[in-house]
Amino acid sequence: MSRVQTIEVAADDADQRLDRWLRRMFPHVNQIRIEKMCRKGELRVDGARAKPATRLEAGQQVRIPPLPEPGAQPERVAPRVSDKDARMIRDCVIYKDDQVIVINKPPGLATQGGSKQTKHVDGLAEALKFDYDEKPRLVHRLDKDTSGVLLLARTRQAASALTASLRHKETRKIYWAVVAGVPTPYLGEIKYGLVKAPGHGRRGEGEKMLCVHPRDVADTPGAKRAITQYATLFRVASRAAWVAMEPITGRTHQLRAHMAEIGHPIAGDGKYGGSAQENLGDGWGAQMGGIISNKLHLHARSMTFEHPETRKVMTVTAELPEHMARTWETFGWTPDLAADDPFEELR
Repeated sequence: MSRVQTIEVAADDADQRLDRWLRRMFPHVNQIRIEKMCRKGELRVDGARAKPATRLEAGQQVRIPPLPEPGAQPERVAPRVSDKDARMIRDCVIYKDDQVIVINKPPGLATQGGSKQTKHVDGLAEALKFDYDEKPRLVHRLDKDTSGVLLLARTRQAASALTASLRHKETRKIYWAVVAGVPTPYLGEIKYGLVKAPGHGRRGEGEKMLCVHPRDVADTPGAKRAITQYATLFRVASRAAWVAMEPITGRTHQLRAHMAEIGHPIAGDGKYGGSAQENLGDGWGAQMGGIISNKLHLHARSMTFEHPETRKVMTVTAELPEHMARTWETFGWTPDLAADDPFEELR
């Protein structure tokens, strides 16, 4: 075992997560051990307890408890990506250069590993190294059942720059969805706060977000403010609508919870949309039935961001997944009907 040591965060390491920084410094220390050291308060930043996701700043002092010597525990080996999965994830790439990779994430593929998740983008990223030694890094997430634009950084510097841009709201993400009923006014803003539902029952209540009226957010423990802009693009009588959404904040399940709260759940949303029999809004509820797929109809259509190296603003667009493309065809919609910026009037 090593002794207790204190390491100063270098300027090049600023804005990294504590766990990723530590794993780079000590490759033989796995994530489980890091999380345990944080829970026990053994891993400290400037004398204070820290979480694995704590962002480091240049000049901070990180206290590291005694660690096992390299070789004293089995070395973790990255799981091999099968040829089939490698082809699949490479086929998802819609943009690539020396700093960034953008994929069109298919629905049903998790972004990161977790409970019962054995296949996810973070693991499959081993197949996206191309000519680099390290796999690209995730800089944001999409829900498992949400498809569309997902950005990865190919270098630590690019990851730091892109993460900072996302955190400071210097990027724009526009989502497309089919919702039950027709939201009115056609162009609007939803400002309900969000708080995690209590309990962790079999139905995953603890993973569900509850909406809180803006006036009650400050007095609701754990609630966070959330803002979503939406634009109703086209409708099918009063039954369903094609809606564009731009999250101004980035809360868990924000778009799904917000649309359900105003009575227009996203088609296929079993968590927030209720049953097919519930007449939410003027629609059929989230399960529209008939030939409309019961998969979630939520797609990250485009992302506009500043390139971490060239500093030029670029926009990347992802095609609709198969089940949503079929719905568009059924309703007689085509992607070119949408304005490049549906929210221009709100700016």
